[in-house]
Amino acid sequence: MTSHTDSGTTVEHHDVVVIGAGQAGLSISWHLTAREVDHVVLERDTVAHEWRDTRWDNFTLVTPNWQCVLPGYSYQGKDPHGFMARDEVYAWVRNYADSFGAPVREHVTVTGVTVAQDGGFDIETTSGPLHADQVVVAVGGYHTPTVPRFAERLPRSILQLHSAEYRSAADLPAGEVLVVGTGQSGAQIAEDLHLEGRRVHLAVGNAPRVARFYRGRDCVAWLQDMGHYDIPIQDQPGGLGKRENTNHYVTGRDGGRDIDLRQFALDGMALYGRMVEVADGTAHFDPSLEESLDAADAVSESIKDSIDAYIAREGIQAPVEPRYRPVWRPEQEITELDLTASGITSVVWSVGFRTDYRWLQVGVFDGEGHPCHNRGVTTTPGLYFLGLPWLHTWGSGRFAAIARDAEHLADQITVSARATAAA
Repeated sequence: MTSHTDSGTTVEHHDVVVIGAGQAGLSISWHLTAREVDHVVLERDTVAHEWRDTRWDNFTLVTPNWQCVLPGYSYQGKDPHGFMARDEVYAWVRNYADSFGAPVREHVTVTGVTVAQDGGFDIETTSGPLHADQVVVAVGGYHTPTVPRFAERLPRSILQLHSAEYRSAADLPAGEVLVVGTGQSGAQIAEDLHLEGRRVHLAVGNAPRVARFYRGRDCVAWLQDMGHYDIPIQDQPGGLGKRENTNHYVTGRDGGRDIDLRQFALDGMALYGRMVEVADGTAHFDPSLEESLDAADAVSESIKDSIDAYIAREGIQAPVEPRYRPVWRPEQEITELDLTASGITSVVWSVGFRTDYRWLQVGVFDGEGHPCHNRGVTTTPGLYFLGLPWLHTWGSGRFAAIARDAEHLADQITVSARATAAA
């Protein structure tokens, strides 16, 4: 750490400031520590807090424990093919920070980042100003929970909460629950409520699904061997548009299994198409349920096709199993639901998040507020992003690929830091 003079005022200076102390910020910190690059990590709350504070009680990873690898650190437990629960993940990441003495300052909120007139970046925080030659933004891509505007027209007697606020069925008032959205969180929360004996109504979106196991192995293991998590986004069908894709729903609960919404329907869960409106106490859905279920199944089966082709191509001996057959189809699409008459007392919104980079006052964003970058490197020299979904590959949101992305950025940051020091 050195001092930096700006307009006659001396402020704290670092070669690199990392914003965010989740797994991404800690990964780049590990590399910078190993390379003896001066840096500090600023964290608004506490290290890895989102694993503890924004997941429900029965949350588990959907990726197996053997994929939990960060720079210089990996899962060392007794269940590599299992799925860590919420508190285990929190402890694992928290212990990672301790393992190398990450220079984290907790409860420091960054309120502004601008390009400094004399080079580098001016950083305003709740604990005072800093200056840095380089900045790594590692705050993820899910900042502000979103709910549709028509949520305000729900009856006042109904409790509303976002998936980031949901903890358990016991916290909700007695009665039936409407879950809106079937990404990873929505599908798993619907299952959690269902397993707790609650009557669940589920508004199904267009998220795809994947089988948990196929032909003797976790599908993640097959896809890992096939290199699917290593394909750069520019080589994917649709290119950068992949960053808008919803993750496949599946679960690691109880050792891992499929999430089959059709089976839920057989077991008593009520399924609807996409929720589009609330008027006079009635929820309205478009007639898209069967189409969405078929599309999700088609994605799952296409992944199995790829696995079959890989097994045949590589001459791998693997057990053969029958393909999935739909166990339920809607007799008719239900497009209206009287919420009060149906006994619904809670609504869980699982319709995503929006980004919020208002504090980052640097011109590196597109018209929708998403950062523009090439593998985390922006057009503003010295400004980087890390830990975003699809930063570089499908795996970029997972521990192991975050480690790889962090090493790539650390190489560039180190070269720049040494060049600045030599100047």
